Formats: sequence, C-alpha cells, structure tokens
Amino acid sequence: MALLKRSSPAGESQAAPDPEGRMPLMDHLRELRNRLVKAMAGLVVGTIVGFVFFDRLWVFMTGPFCRLPQAHKLNNECTLVVQGVFEGFMVNLQVALMFGAVVSAPIWLYQVWAFVTPGLYRNERRYSITFLGLAVPLFVAGAGLAYVTMDKGLSLLLGFAPGNVIPLITMSEYVGFLMAMLIIFGLSFELPLLMVFLNLIGVLRFKMVSKHQRMVVFLMFLFAAVATPSQDPITMLALAVPMVGMFMIAEVFMYFHDRKKEEQEAQRQRELAEELDGPGASVDTLD
Repeated sequence: MALLKRSSPAGESQAAPDPEGRMPLMDHLRELRNRLVKAMAGLVVGTIVGFVFFDRLWVFMTGPFCRLPQAHKLNNECTLVVQGVFEGFMVNLQVALMFGAVVSAPIWLYQVWAFVTPGLYRNERRYSITFLGLAVPLFVAGAGLAYVTMDKGLSLLLGFAPGNVIPLITMSEYVGFLMAMLIIFGLSFELPLLMVFLNLIGVLRFKMVSKHQRMVVFLMFLFAAVATPSQDPITMLALAVPMVGMFMIAEVFMYFHDRKKEEQEAQRQRELAEELDGPGASVDTLD
C-alpha cells in the first residue's frame, strides 16, 4: 500500500516509520479503502462462482427438506415453490452471496486482521490469532450441527398439518429458515470461546462465572428455546446441550488460568517484599 508522503525540508532525513504502527489519519483511511476493495473483490469472485454452481449448492441446501416425507407429496418429488417473478433470481443471488462470503472468508478475514494488527500488542496478537484459529472451526461445527438436525425441527413443525394438507413452502422461506439456523448455531458455538478470550485479557474472572453458573446454564437453555427458528424441543436440545458442554470446558480453562495468574502474582509480591526487606535487614545488622 502506498503511504502518504509528506515533503520534508532540505537537509532533513525522512522520519522513520513509527515502531508502534501509528500513522496519520489519511493513511488510515487510505489503507481502510484498499482493504475494503480487496475484501469486496474476493466476495464478488466468490459470488460469481456461487452463481455458476448454484444447482449443486441447491441440491446440498435442500437435503434436510428432501429427507422429509411431507416434501414428496407433490408429484412424489422434493418440491419448493415460488410466488413471484423475481423470487427465483433473488434466491439465486442470496445463495450465491452466502457461498461467496464463505469461500472468500480467508481473504476478508486476512484484510481485517492486517488492518487491526498494527494497533495490538504482541500478546494481544497472539491471543487474537488463537481466537480466530478456533472461532472458524467452532462456527463450522455449529453450522454443521444445524444442518444435520434441521430436518427434525422441520418434520415436527410440518407434522402439525393434517394428513390431507400439502405444505407449499417457498424457496425464499426455506433459504431464510436455513440461514437463520446456520448462523444461530454457528454464533452460539462462539460464546464459550468469547468467555475464554475475555478471561485471557483480564475482563472476565472465573469467580464471577462460577458464582452465576446456574443462571448462565438456565439462560443458555432459554436462549436455545427462543433463538432456534423451529422452536421445537429436539432442535433446542441440539443447540443447548453442546453450548453447556463447551461452557463447562471454558469454565475449567478459566479456573486453571486464574489460579496460575494468582500464583504468579503472589510470587511477584514475595519477590518484591524480599527486595524491600533486604536493605533494611543489612542496615539493622550493621547497627
């Protein structure tokens, strides 16, 4: 990236780059513009690829719906309907954008990271890299769990319709339901990791979490009951149980981290006390 250059008087050497990564406001804005352009270019390329392979993506996305008996009542085929002239195109665009965002994630995540990194300390960079390295697999695991269990929620909801009723679900309704499930499950799997991250930077302590443990578990089940689009008990448990399990793992990590931190702080206090008592002890001995 070309940096904004300011002319310097003759005979003066140009200022060296700030070791802390600080730069003028215009340089920040120019870098932000370049990062956004690169991220958008990756998104556009991924979206074009999504348009090209839409048919294969659609077969994969409709897998949970096509596993339902209710989906085959119309002409004995897995059928969704459209209710407008532009609905088919809008669904194509929506699916392509979603695919493009996933495929181009390494590009735009790197652009965000490259823009934020100069303002972080070394330990913060290390924690951030670990956080991102774990956040992506956890989100994928949550989305995968949503995809596997989504047919259970759909079956329960569609099962309330009488036997002589054929469900006519539109493409946009199904895609909206699918995206909501994937995003909610994926983000929910990030909550324990966020707890660990806040603990590492000293914002959230184990004692506070342990004190409100029962309330947190209750809120997780309540969140799963409210957040899942299908709001059936199977999907709720599929989201709540892994969240509680990862919460317990995060709590154990926080316990050992805080314990180690307290031991290190106690050791520093002892060393400081010894340094302060040393000169006084020698003076008393001379007296």
